[in-house]
Amino acid sequence: MTAMTPRECVKRAVLFQGPERVPVALPVEWGDDFFWVSVTGDPGWKPSIATDLRWEDEWGCIWEKLPGDKTKGQVKEFPLRDYGSFDRLRFPDYENPARYTAARERIAANVDDRFVMAGIPLSLIHRLEYLRGHEEAWTDPYLHPLELGRLLDRLSDIAIDAIDEYARIGVDGVFSCDDWGLQDRLMIQPDAFREFWKPRYKRVYRHAHEKGMLTFLHSCGYIIDILRDLKEAELDVIQMDQQENMGLARLDAVAGGHLCFWCPVDIQKTMIHGTIAEIEGYARKLIDTFGKYNGGFIGKWYPSPEAVGHTPEKIAAMSKTFVEYGMASKNIVVKPV
Repeated sequence: MTAMTPRECVKRAVLFQGPERVPVALPVEWGDDFFWVSVTGDPGWKPSIATDLRWEDEWGCIWEKLPGDKTKGQVKEFPLRDYGSFDRLRFPDYENPARYTAARERIAANVDDRFVMAGIPLSLIHRLEYLRGHEEAWTDPYLHPLELGRLLDRLSDIAIDAIDEYARIGVDGVFSCDDWGLQDRLMIQPDAFREFWKPRYKRVYRHAHEKGMLTFLHSCGYIIDILRDLKEAELDVIQMDQQENMGLARLDAVAGGHLCFWCPVDIQKTMIHGTIAEIEGYARKLIDTFGKYNGGFIGKWYPSPEAVGHTPEKIAAMSKTFVEYGMASKNIVVKPV
């Protein structure tokens, strides 16, 4: 029997259709089943300022960082402090085919038939914060509900524009980031999430499915309270870097067999404080917990290990377990959903 390609392994894991092994996104020496592409800059836009410590992005947000700062910095000037300026706000053009030329050429080089993943501008809470300001973003559902809805619809339109262009060049899945959790609770009341954000996610994710693409979301923190909502919004894969603040058993009870989990060993606890044996055990437990539904788990590493104190030895222990134990995972008894 012919071995499954990386693309097929990922798709089967996400759709609970029996991959022959656990797919992974690991350091190059351990293997990566994903092939990433992205858009290039908007050719019709020029920043008003572009220095090492202060710059403007395509949305009109002014970013700053301190000398020597290794982070991406912080937004210091917000272009939509007042909703009265909404109609004058310039939004990036994601319909321009020229932005996807490099991605199309890169996909042509995907000789290993890896799963083609593309980022889309669907950061419905972070982009809101960058445009409006932190306090304004979190109070808009109560103070400016109509205006917030209009803005979230516009952000969704832009994400759909990107999906349409990616569909034309052969992308398999779309990925975005929205961190909805603090360490021990959501950042917002679940009812507000369901009223304002859930319908926009569903509109975008349904459109991606209609175009033949799977949907991936990174979200960290304590987000267990909205996992079912995200599934109902047609999310396929939740990428979370921490799980111990919610517990694997609880996550499994809420979303196991419904969402595919894409995770490293918990980056804040076991990966920092655990022994090599504990890291190996946790990696096996991730596969046993989420991967027992004829799929449902993808192994991952945290690609900025120096920022979180992950040693090469611990990364190797986790990766080796994901690869070797993941090859045997097809022998795990499948639990009916």
